[in-house]
Amino acid sequence: MEATTKGRYFVHMCYEGSAYCGWQIQPGLPTVQQTLDEALGILLKTDIRTMGAGRTDTGVHAKEFYAHFDGPAAAEMPDLQQLTYKLNKVLPHDIAIFEIIPVHARAHARYDAISRTYHYYICTRKDPFWQGRAWIFERKLNLEAMQQATSLLFSYEDFSSFSKSNTQVKTNLCQIMVAQWTREDHLLKFEIKANRFLRNMVRAITGTLVDVGLEKLSPEDFALIIESKDRNQAGYSAPGCGLYLSGIEYPKGLIS
Repeated sequence: MEATTKGRYFVHMCYEGSAYCGWQIQPGLPTVQQTLDEALGILLKTDIRTMGAGRTDTGVHAKEFYAHFDGPAAAEMPDLQQLTYKLNKVLPHDIAIFEIIPVHARAHARYDAISRTYHYYICTRKDPFWQGRAWIFERKLNLEAMQQATSLLFSYEDFSSFSKSNTQVKTNLCQIMVAQWTREDHLLKFEIKANRFLRNMVRAITGTLVDVGLEKLSPEDFALIIESKDRNQAGYSAPGCGLYLSGIEYPKGLIS
């Protein structure tokens, strides 16, 4: 029997993660991946299993996200603009599809990404418009000390101190490209960009930097925590509601 020809497609999307236990499918729990797979399966009348660019945690949001899936070959695939329109009608209000893009057969949403950018938002006063979308944190923070500690991230590559244990990754080395805090009125934004991230890394870094802002730790203590390569030395993980995957970069030509 002749094998059915398949095509590979990237899904460019975003989601508000409050209602989900993260991206990746978990039995009996609501996830973004399962919701997307089921919607694609309904429209394409076949089982679809997507592969995401990353694995966001419970309550984490994505302003930009990519996933890929294997579906019918281009000649048998519905018009992609129409498919995008219908997919947005089937999906719940908190998941939106920007575009479905045909790619070559070996293109991979996760492994081909060359950088990811995360933003973490801290709201420094009660604000109903940021409830569930930022960490509401009303205690005074020393932003200058936080900036000083943040600049130390560029001096290191091993971030074992900010990784969940037993993640079975081959390396804890990451190249930090951008790391900075900005303030706009009562909102603090932490931006961090790297070639790769470890599980829980951004939230663990943020929580530890908040300890610096509270002056429980000095910037020098922050450096020693990184050098210890021990998660127990670092601070708590900041709540997932303040974290956004904001950008994913791929090699030129992969999805354009």
